[in-house]
Amino acid sequence: MGVGPSGLVNDIGPEHFPPNERYFALVNFGNTCYCNSVLQALYFCKPFRDKILGYKSQPKKKETLLSCLADLFNNINTQKKKTGVIAPKKFVAKLKKENELFDNFLQQDAHEFLIYLLNTVADLLQEEKPTDKNTLKGKQGLPNGKYNGNNNETKTEPTWVHDIFQGTLTNETRCLCCEGVSTRDEDFLDLSVDVEQNTSITHCLREFSNTETLSQECKYYCENCCSKQEAQKRMQVKKLPMILALHLKRFKFVEQYQRYTKLSYRVVFPLELRLLNTSDGAESSDKLYDLVAVVVHSGSGPNRGHYITIVKSHGFWLLFDDDVVEKIEVSAIEEFYGTATDVQRSTESGYILFYQTRDI
Repeated sequence: MGVGPSGLVNDIGPEHFPPNERYFALVNFGNTCYCNSVLQALYFCKPFRDKILGYKSQPKKKETLLSCLADLFNNINTQKKKTGVIAPKKFVAKLKKENELFDNFLQQDAHEFLIYLLNTVADLLQEEKPTDKNTLKGKQGLPNGKYNGNNNETKTEPTWVHDIFQGTLTNETRCLCCEGVSTRDEDFLDLSVDVEQNTSITHCLREFSNTETLSQECKYYCENCCSKQEAQKRMQVKKLPMILALHLKRFKFVEQYQRYTKLSYRVVFPLELRLLNTSDGAESSDKLYDLVAVVVHSGSGPNRGHYITIVKSHGFWLLFDDDVVEKIEVSAIEEFYGTATDVQRSTESGYILFYQTRDI
């Protein structure tokens, strides 16, 4: 159990409590921990928070999910007290009204909510930009955090959501007959990586970019050879985002049970990260990232269990569990790596990681 508001101030130390910072828990309205956990993580991604608060200061517009998010962040940021509990009632009500997926009292997938929220905020910002009849329709959000950024008919100016979270992958295919290379770029707002037992995030990213051979019925049609040929393909990071959101694919569909089960594998995520799976032409490929937030899942499946968040703020770590906030030691982060045994049990496992470039 966490400590009360005054207890948190004492744990941090009144003399060490960051000026102008607020640590507020969020009320759970019935299985809305998936929402609370993502909101807390985004609030402590400072570039995102600053933009949302900047949006709040703009002239009043119609009520949208973005305006409700800005009201919530501003409500936290302007509290007279340093700690406490806030009910994100208006935001949750708007979320349920806008998307029937979230219009119930069932547990939802935090990753699906994150991508929906980022895409919705980006779409709303795009709609609010001054337009004329020659302006083309904005990019539409796609599943798994990607959007159509390569179609010239839908090309528009990026929003600050893209400035913060968007990176670019380059998909390279090499024909093993003529040695011709074809490349295709693909934008992303987050990276979803497969997980294995007793590995690390670095290993997961390396596997993500491993070379794959296309052969037999999966041969590649080579434009140079005008025929299907064996080929090798790989996907690497070409443009590194300001904030890298990494989604660990911990839920696997099991045919036998016709449902998703959780992979509680132990996956180590470091406090500092350099991407080693960048392409040769990647800009600032030696960027150093710092871990700033982790959405943690506890339970056996995406629609059952519980979500919490740990965040780094002003050099120390906090755990947000709906209406409870507590300070934790950095060593406690190891508890959220997962379990080193293959026995399926309810474990607290890192699910979405947020890494921020150090030069911000």
